[in-house]
This record gives sequence, C-alpha cells and structure tokens, in this order.
Amino acid sequence: MGGILEGKRILVAGVTMDSSIGFATAKVAQEQGATVLISNFGRALGITRRIARRLPVEPPVLELDVTDEEHLAGLADQVREHLGPDAGLDGVVHSIAYGNPETLLGGKFLTGPWPDVAQAVQVSAYSLMSLTQACRPLMPGGGSVVGLTFDATVAWPAYDWMGVAKAGLESCSRYLARDLGPEGIRVNLVSAGPLKTLAAKAIPGFEDLEAMWSDRSPLGWDNTDQTPTAKAVCALLSDFFPATTGEIVHVDGGFHAMGA
Repeated sequence: MGGILEGKRILVAGVTMDSSIGFATAKVAQEQGATVLISNFGRALGITRRIARRLPVEPPVLELDVTDEEHLAGLADQVREHLGPDAGLDGVVHSIAYGNPETLLGGKFLTGPWPDVAQAVQVSAYSLMSLTQACRPLMPGGGSVVGLTFDATVAWPAYDWMGVAKAGLESCSRYLARDLGPEGIRVNLVSAGPLKTLAAKAIPGFEDLEAMWSDRSPLGWDNTDQTPTAKAVCALLSDFFPATTGEIVHVDGGFHAMGA
C-alpha cells in the first residue's frame, strides 16, 4: 500500500536546518511515497546539502534564490536535469521567509526602514507568486502549491513587520488561487503555531508567545514537533483536497479558535 503522495514529485523550497518545517515536510513527503527535491541558496546551501543526507532518501539540492530572476528562469531546467527531460512537478512547498531581526522585529515596528520592509515583503510574500510562476511550466496538468504562514489576522507581540509580510502572503495565496484555478493549480497555506525553528529564534521576545500557546490550545501544543504541520502540508499536496484552494489550514492545537 503506497502513501498519499505515491508517485508524486514535490519541490520543497527553503530547507535550511533539520529543525525547519521544510525539512519535516520533505521527510513526511518521502515517507508518503513522493520523489522530493529541496532548495536553498547562498551560504546556507552548504548546510542544506549536509542536512539533505539526514532524510530517508538523499534528495537533489537545487540552488534557488527566489529574488534572483535568473534563478527563477532556470528553475524548470534545474528540475528536469534531476527528474528527466519531460518530467514535471505535482507540488511545490513555499517554506521561505525573511525579515531583518535587527530592524523589523522585536518591538521595532514604528522604526522599520522601508528598504528592509521591502526585502521582507519580497522574500516572504511576493516570492510565493514568483516561485509559483517559475514552476508553472512544470505543472501543465495542474498541481498543488502550499505555503506556510503565522496567523496574520491579528497583531502579535514581537512579530511586527513579519506579520505584515505574512498578511501579504495570505492575500497573495488567494489571488494565485483565483488566477491559477482554471489550470488545475491549487494554492493553500498552513498556519502553524509557534515552533522552535531557526526563524523563530531570530525573533526577540518570541518565547512569550510560545509560553501562552500551550496554555490556550485545547489540544495542547508541542513547539518542538514539526510533524503535525508537515503532515498537513503533505495532505494539501495530495489528492485528498481536490476542490480546496485559497484556504488557510490551522495547525496550532486549536489556539486560533479560542477567545481566551
């Protein structure tokens, strides 16, 4: 009996550490039968190549900077180099975000400089569109795009401009869902609770958020366990959500539904 991603080819963009949601997603996807490729760029690429060996099957590691037009233009060729000249993708995971912690996070909302805000919006929100567009030629028969967010409907302590960027990401996913639905491409997000990832460590004051989460979540919350989030991403990549797009699935122990 195969897994829910048996025979599918999935690109997980933005895998750095083995504590990341991207890494956990790549692992669960492989366990569910998918052929997986992962990507990163710059100085982090070496770390990604080492981390890739810890997955059940060592995947190809692509160099992809989502702000680099040449990288995006060459992505389809890079994928085909590893999967075959006629190969395509069935799913893409956008596990990419960046905001300068020294200028944009931890109580610096009112002083965030525009160049840093612009970078955060490009890397964390606009890139969902640019990555999806780069992968579109690989999904002629449709597919599934899944991104990762942190509930942007409210203002959080310390999250500041990253929260604004995530609001942009959430809106971007809905417009992509609208425009790519006719091609059979679904676009959804998973909104995870706070997890002890490299990204979270960069946010001053994020521990306060983590502390209140387990108290208010009806199911409880383990901020060291990326697997529930990864499983939700893989479910959305699978054929089990064929008529769902423009959706945000919460994997947060139920925190988002509680008033107090």
